[in-house]
Amino acid sequence: MPLYLNDDQTMLRDAARSFMAEEGAIAKQLRHWRDRNCKDGFGHGLWKQFAGLGFTGILIDEAQGGLGLGHVEAGIVLEEIGRNLTPSPFLMTAVAFVEAVKDTPHAERWFPGILAGDTVAAIAVDEGPRHRPDTIAMRAERSGNGFSLSGRKQFVVQGASADIILVAASTEEGPTLFAVGKGAPGLEVEGVRLADSSIGARLTFDRVGVDADAVVGEVGRGADILARLLGAGRAGAAAELVGVGSAAMDMTVGYLKQRKQFGRLIGEFQALQHRAAHLYSELEIARAATLKAQQMLDESSAGAEAMVSVAKAKAGHSATLAVQEGVQMHGGIGMTDEYDIGLYMKRDRVLNELFGDPAFHADRLARLKGY
Repeated sequence: MPLYLNDDQTMLRDAARSFMAEEGAIAKQLRHWRDRNCKDGFGHGLWKQFAGLGFTGILIDEAQGGLGLGHVEAGIVLEEIGRNLTPSPFLMTAVAFVEAVKDTPHAERWFPGILAGDTVAAIAVDEGPRHRPDTIAMRAERSGNGFSLSGRKQFVVQGASADIILVAASTEEGPTLFAVGKGAPGLEVEGVRLADSSIGARLTFDRVGVDADAVVGEVGRGADILARLLGAGRAGAAAELVGVGSAAMDMTVGYLKQRKQFGRLIGEFQALQHRAAHLYSELEIARAATLKAQQMLDESSAGAEAMVSVAKAKAGHSATLAVQEGVQMHGGIGMTDEYDIGLYMKRDRVLNELFGDPAFHADRLARLKGY
């Protein structure tokens, strides 16, 4: 497929861009909820607006009330979310969670709430300081007609405000995913404010009992569902990183056209022009890699897994370059809270770690290629 958007996708991008710029703007959302020390870190009213526009149902089949679109369209919305640093459960709920449960009985239970903007979901995979989904220590032991979950999870984005948490655990049969409702006896949730002012959570499971219906898919066969979930999440995070980097670059170029030094606009200095041109090129490569990964996911291509890692790593590197160049070219004011450029740097750090940083994906790509 060509690496550009078709007419329908362009219309979606324009609609999402207009909506996010107005309703999801930094002053109206991120700064508003941060300065009020909101326990959720996002506005539920905005989540309802997402639903009204159909965004929450992008990956949900039309037969189930959704739009029946794909990862390309989800990425279009996520890029605009990243461009405005809009805090929302979209990535975890409408992308990762929906992708994981769409072919299971859990879809019938949870999709109506997601489509209505009433339900928030969280993904509990990571257990250590780094993303290592292949080493899951949490145990799920059979107990009566169900299971007993024991262990810890961390970096669970929106875990403190989620209605349902998708948990990866190890059973005798192999890795298994469980859908655990909020308030489950034995589940301790500690909300943690992340670097970008979003709210994550540390979860402690002390013999949390769930029935057999909580299993997503089949017992011991969770690896395939987890891979699908992570692929969707990684491609989505890459798209959001492209949005973060693009907005940071636009802010920086705008500043270069306004700030004067020694009687000249600093954008007239050739050294800064070269750096801006290099940054533009890097972000365009990241955007193309991300779009290709999304297209391959939509086509269920055999090479999608590798391309997703390429996209996540490249988007991470490019967004980091954009925010670092942005802060530096802004000078001292770039370090102040008054200017938004520093907020983009913080979001970049969180997104880079989410679902694996560039080093993780470089190693993963090498392993996939047999090195």
